[in-house]
Amino acid sequence: MARAAAQDKWDLKQCVAYAVANNISVKQADLQVRFSQLAYQQAKGAQLPTVNVGVNAGYNFGLSENPTTGTLENQKSFNTTAGLQSGVTLFNWFAIRNDIAANRLSVEADKAQSTKVQNDVALNVAVAYLQILLANQQVFVANVQVQQDLSQLDLTRKKVNAGVLPELNAAELEAQLASDSSSLITAQANVQTTLLQMKALLNLDAAAPFAVSTPPVDLIPVENLADLQPETVYQLALSNLPQQRVNDLRIQSARKSAEVARAQLYPLISAFGNLNTRFAYYRLPTYSQVVSGYQATGLRVDAGGGSFYNVETPILSQGAQTGYFKSDPLYSQLSQNFGQGIGLGIQVPILNGRRARIGWARARLSVDQLQLQSDQDKMTLKQDIYRAYNDATASIQKYYASKKAVAAAAKAYDFAQKRYNVNLLSTYDLLNNQNRLARSQIEMLSAQFDYIFRMKLLEFYKGQGLKL
Repeated sequence: MARAAAQDKWDLKQCVAYAVANNISVKQADLQVRFSQLAYQQAKGAQLPTVNVGVNAGYNFGLSENPTTGTLENQKSFNTTAGLQSGVTLFNWFAIRNDIAANRLSVEADKAQSTKVQNDVALNVAVAYLQILLANQQVFVANVQVQQDLSQLDLTRKKVNAGVLPELNAAELEAQLASDSSSLITAQANVQTTLLQMKALLNLDAAAPFAVSTPPVDLIPVENLADLQPETVYQLALSNLPQQRVNDLRIQSARKSAEVARAQLYPLISAFGNLNTRFAYYRLPTYSQVVSGYQATGLRVDAGGGSFYNVETPILSQGAQTGYFKSDPLYSQLSQNFGQGIGLGIQVPILNGRRARIGWARARLSVDQLQLQSDQDKMTLKQDIYRAYNDATASIQKYYASKKAVAAAAKAYDFAQKRYNVNLLSTYDLLNNQNRLARSQIEMLSAQFDYIFRMKLLEFYKGQGLKL
């Protein structure tokens, strides 16, 4: 930005190129394109299977379920499970395919919208450029007025000092000089305002030095009005302006989205598969069993021949620790507990609060809404083109009339100046002629720049760019 701001003079081509590269609206449109591209990539990714891996680990104590045996045990153990799941949509009534198409069309629409924003910025830069040129011309006219006032005041002051003219003549010229000086200051301030507007379009710092080159107004290329008939320009606009392409692509995308919504009314068929395994680690101490006696159980055994014997059970007590009872090794458990599964799934929408059907109806209404917006934009475009043509016709007639008015006012002022110099005209009448000339010059400049702007607007609608 520093190098660009350091340029001595900017022409329209440089201003447009810099604005397209740095204007905030253009950058925002470019970001929207990137968002759309990400959505498009995500839509394409929906064709791929989903694959997810999960691992869980935990520590159990007290009464808990052994994850490898499924039995309840009162022991401390560390366990972990691992699994891999995958799923893929086999058929969903082309919802994925239509969603991909809808997002692809949205990307193209946003690209066209970005081009439209660039064109709009270029047009706004051209308008601001013309406003700067007009403001500079107005400063020139105002400065000429001040110089004329100074020259007349100097001559009049000499005559007053010589006693040829009364002091009133000099006072009237001093009042006119003050008024024209105020107009010059206002015109100079207007130049700075138009420069600030241009800097905002270029996204330049308000304090950065900036000036535009000033091509001769009469040399600004303008097409023949006869070649800019409104109906011809309108047909070219429909073919060349990005707004029409934006509308068409939005409608196509909405139609694809409506097909996506319609697919929600039909069954979804999918396939899935999974792999899983488990591991648990524990270590329990083992003890020897010591027989310390026997006790009756209340049971008797028939030994035959009428003989019966009492059944006794040994009384066992825990002896010394003999070792540990450990879980199987990691590899063995992972191998023994390894499981697989595959399957097919079908989801049939039966009753879902009419969400799917209402969603489809809403999507179709969106298509109708976009179609109406497209028709409205075409109607507005045609009205704007016809209005620009009518304004151009009026402005060129006004410009030619203003040129004649300037020529007549200049001739009248020249005669008035000569008569004033020989004391045959009052200062009041001289100033009236001078002000009339200044007003006619300002009106001619305004009419000329308005005519150029209207013609450039018609050229813009043709979609062939802007040239000054």
